[in-house]
Amino acid sequence: MKIPVILLNYNSSSDCKKCISFLKRQQGVELEIVVVDNCSRQNEVEQLRQLCSQEDCTLIENHENRGYNAGNNIGLRYAVSKGYEYALIANPDMEFPETNYIAHLISALSSQPEVAVCASDIISPTGKHLNPQREATYWEELLWFIPLLAYRKTRKWFLEDYTKDGYCYKVGGCCLMIRLKVLQRINFFDENVFLYCEEAILAKQIQQIGEKIYYLSKAVAVHCHLKESKGNPYKRLTMAFNSRRYFLRKYSGYSGVKLKFLLFSKWVQQIIYKFFYVSGIKRK
Repeated sequence: MKIPVILLNYNSSSDCKKCISFLKRQQGVELEIVVVDNCSRQNEVEQLRQLCSQEDCTLIENHENRGYNAGNNIGLRYAVSKGYEYALIANPDMEFPETNYIAHLISALSSQPEVAVCASDIISPTGKHLNPQREATYWEELLWFIPLLAYRKTRKWFLEDYTKDGYCYKVGGCCLMIRLKVLQRINFFDENVFLYCEEAILAKQIQQIGEKIYYLSKAVAVHCHLKESKGNPYKRLTMAFNSRRYFLRKYSGYSGVKLKFLLFSKWVQQIIYKFFYVSGIKRK
């Protein structure tokens, strides 16, 4: 079986090169590596052209950056047009030390027709596990300040047991395999968010059509994500809150007073977080 692997690049040609080298070592599967460039700098595009030519990868140059979901949709629509059954979405800063990684995902997805998305254990360079995940409850999101007062990291609330295979609510968007027929049913990824909250939106899209997300513990990949290299934190913070508010309005299922209280809480949270960034105080 041939599988397209879609790498969405934005000024990350060096990451792409390393990721492609890992993908080339995959065994038991034939790959078409599709690099979608999301309107990078010209010198980055030139390096990608050379890289894709050398490694026999498909390069799609996007001349407008409309965000993560819109960029990935370009590659996914290409995969659909080629008649592929599944596609792997991977960030360029992913590493795949296991040579049978993709084969494991294919096996899990192909043996369970009710599963729309399959993802693996993802770890950070420091050994933190990033999958599987759950969504915040209404009260957890409304009272977001409580773990801060208790000096707890809220991210720990939303992680499930990474040692057990099974259905889960959602998985991280840095690396996942999706069934393309299901993707067409949900009309691809929602392009109304530029960045952030993609996982929560996809989880709701999958849930709304009665399909499942599956977590596979025996496959492991590494996400070499470095926050300090990802641009202006103030700008990214604003995008994160805008995306979350969009999710709450369209996908959360909350309405009336409950939704108004939640949106007000998010507005207060954004003001406080921005104050810390403007003041040069970074939360740890």
